[in-house]
Formats: sequence, structure tokens, C-alpha cells
Amino acid sequence: MLRKKDKYVVAVVGATGAVGNEMIAVLEERNFPIEKLRLFASERSEGKTLQFEGSEIPVESLNEDSFKGIDIALFSAGAERSKIWAPIAAKSGCVVVDNSSQWRMDPEVPLVVPEVNAPDLKWHKGIIANPNCSTIQMVVALKPIHDAARIKRVVVTTFQAVSGTGKKAMDELLQQTTDMLNFREIKCNVYPHQIAFNILPHIDKFLENGYTKEEMKMINETKKIMGDESIRVTATTVRVPVFRGHSESVNIETEKKITPNEVRSILSKAPGIVVYDAPEKNVYPLPIEAAGKDPVYVGRIREDESIDNGINMWVVSDNLRKGAALNAVQIAEELIK
Repeated sequence: MLRKKDKYVVAVVGATGAVGNEMIAVLEERNFPIEKLRLFASERSEGKTLQFEGSEIPVESLNEDSFKGIDIALFSAGAERSKIWAPIAAKSGCVVVDNSSQWRMDPEVPLVVPEVNAPDLKWHKGIIANPNCSTIQMVVALKPIHDAARIKRVVVTTFQAVSGTGKKAMDELLQQTTDMLNFREIKCNVYPHQIAFNILPHIDKFLENGYTKEEMKMINETKKIMGDESIRVTATTVRVPVFRGHSESVNIETEKKITPNEVRSILSKAPGIVVYDAPEKNVYPLPIEAAGKDPVYVGRIREDESIDNGINMWVVSDNLRKGAALNAVQIAEELIK
């Protein structure tokens, strides 16, 4: 367990990646009480420096002794590295908040979105999982409705930005867009098809059941975070040519009747949510407006007239912030409360 202190030694593992960079920025913006920040990445990044609070901090590579003296480590270095290094960090007395898929469905590891299930942090054993980006923003919007009317079923279609894949994907979208506008040949390295001016109904690997891994993550993680295995979830995850900010069309069926106005009222009082819903004035959440901001934005709230107790809504959030870095830092903030 984390010992109470005035200031903490914090590490970011995977510091040079898109999410790692965002973690460093969020720690600084939120004035996390840091005594010392240590940054880790792969061997090829060793010796680079990154800025934090006006200082240049060197990037180190990991070894068995790296986590001695570190209180909290925020990991965003992929599942393979997390599988190796998170247990080593935990054994060193460090609490790991891991952004990869490695530990999310482990029954011994809490999967936490602070606005939804912060009490689950009490049973961590040194490793805490940060959920999938698309799951995080959805459950922030679902939880207040579930508490009010009990959700029976969720049908979600996502429209996910390329930054969810990483910096190389962002570079590929930019390059393909430039090449198209200049009538040059399009090259695909990150995605199996052109992403510029296109939509791919394919995120992560396809599984035997016809779903992708990303879709099954949303299905399984939602039940674990909400603490209710009876909620039925189906998902279609789609990659769109947007740099930053995931959007989701969410259809829910509730046990108890709830009106769109009641949903607006409930969500407007819920932590971490901004209701942005005046379609008659063309006001609804957009990824370009969510980019770089912390809230989960909800709009297009309306009744699903095809069923008795149904609500449709449109949910947008910055996938690098609330979908990853911000949620990890909020978990760390809960730990030190």
C-alpha cells in the first residue's frame, strides 16, 4: 500500500510515446505533489530529455533495480513490457497504474475509472489497470444513468481517432492526406487500408466470434467497471480519419423508464461530464472541440422510440487525456487522498 507523504517519487514508463507525453503534461497541469519525476522508455530513447516544470529530465532504460524508491509508476509501454515490468515494480513497493491491456481482466487487479468505481482501489495488490480509452468515456456517461434507472443493454458504435494507435498512425494520416491532395501514391504501413478520407470498421485483431479484440475489451471491461455482469453489451469499433478525440454512438435500454430531460439533468450534475446538447442550434459534441480537454461531452440525448425504455446519446472525449493519461493521473490522485 502507498505510504502517506507530502510529495511522491513518480515514474512514467513509456515516457516518449503519445500517452507518456500526455501523462507528463497532465501531472504538471494538475500540480501532482511530485518530489522527483523519473522517466523510462526503450533503450533507443535512453539519453533523450523531456521537459517537466521547466527542467530537462533524462530518459532512462529499465533494469531490475529501476523501481527502488519509486512510490507510483504510470505505465504506458504496451502489454508485453507491462507483463514483465509491472510485477517487478510492485515487488519493489511501487504502485503501478498500467495503461495497457495486460492486467485489465485479471480478477486480482482493479480496473478503475475514478468517477465510476474508485472504491475498487482499496483491494489493489500493487497493480491497478487503466481501462481502454473507448470504455472509459462510455462508462463515465453510463454510470449515473445506471444508478438512476438500471441499464439492461448497451449497443455502442465507436468512431475512434488515429492517435489511439499511436504517433506512427497520426503521421500516416497526415502523410496520406498530403499525398492524396498532391496526387501521389498512397502508402499503408500502420493500417491495412488507407485511412485518409476513409473509415475502417476494424480496430485490433479479429477473433473467432467475428468481433475484434477492441470490441471485446469494451464488452468485458464495461461489466467489470460497472460491477454488473448482467449488463448486456455489444460493440462495433471503427477507426476514422480524425487525429484526436473518440466519438461514440451509444444506445441504452433501461429497466426503469427515464426521459431525455431526466438524463440531461442527471448527467449535468455528474462528475467529469459536460452536457453539450442543443441540436436546434447545431450544438453537440465534436472531437475537434474535445481535443486537449478533460471532460466527457454528451449530446444528441433522445428517446429510442423503437423500444419501451431506450435512450440514444452521442459521447465524445479526448482519448489521450480522459481515455488514457488523465484517468491514470486521477487514479494516482485517489491513491494519495
